[in-house]
Amino acid sequence: GMTRVRGFTQDDAHLFLREDQLQNEIQGCLGLVKLVFSILGMDDYRVRVSLRDSESDKYVGDPAAWDKAEAALREAVKALGVDYVEEIGEAAFYGPKIDFVVKDVIGREWQLGTVQVDYNLPERFDLAYVGSDNKDHRPVMIHRAPFGSMERFVGVLIEHFAGNFPTWLAPEQVRILPMNDDLLSHAGEILAKLKVVGLRASVDRQSGKLGAKIRKAETDKVPHMLVLGQREVDEGKVSVRSRVNPDFAGPMTLDECIAKLREEVDAKALPQQLHPEQDG
Repeated sequence: GMTRVRGFTQDDAHLFLREDQLQNEIQGCLGLVKLVFSILGMDDYRVRVSLRDSESDKYVGDPAAWDKAEAALREAVKALGVDYVEEIGEAAFYGPKIDFVVKDVIGREWQLGTVQVDYNLPERFDLAYVGSDNKDHRPVMIHRAPFGSMERFVGVLIEHFAGNFPTWLAPEQVRILPMNDDLLSHAGEILAKLKVVGLRASVDRQSGKLGAKIRKAETDKVPHMLVLGQREVDEGKVSVRSRVNPDFAGPMTLDECIAKLREEVDAKALPQQLHPEQDG
């Protein structure tokens, strides 16, 4: 599936820096990966420091530079304040790395985010910068990819949430459910207001019973439903039904509804306990 593909997309960036900047930059990269996992609630992971096997001939570059790179990674991961393991022979051919290995919902482990220190490629490409002393100096290179393979990350993420994405991440955040066709015009007006404030929403325009529309939205794992009947139209309200936030429910004005939705999106809130009967 998406976790093992023939070709993949990687959010790979390459940082070129002075050697005295190395420690701060490594820690910044590690903090970025940790922030990504924290926002997504992916807290079941381990950190692996991948080192070279001194007996192997697959690695290139100066052994002294390897020693410096490995020492820098050890220092950075200790500063991160997480448990880690060292694995000999798992380094890239050009330098050591720190890998974030995430466990999915059925216990399989996947390497996702990675941070690598590279003294070798700047040397091979003869890269240089002019320092404050007006002399040429060789930069150090960091490879960093907070997500790793985007395809693998998305696959693990879908399983992590079981498709029940938080509101800010859901492809469709709100579905408007008019109780009959006479209310479609009013539903369209509500839809336009939701889109103006940046919410991803739709209207269920199918004819049919409200219960069937609710079940369809639950099966599609839409986080929030706005039920629209004649009473809601007369009172200038919508009736909210939420799959991800049991505290967000009942009749309210559209402005109140939008404010709560925007608050949930802006806070990047994670789903609360789903209502058992609503977990499609």
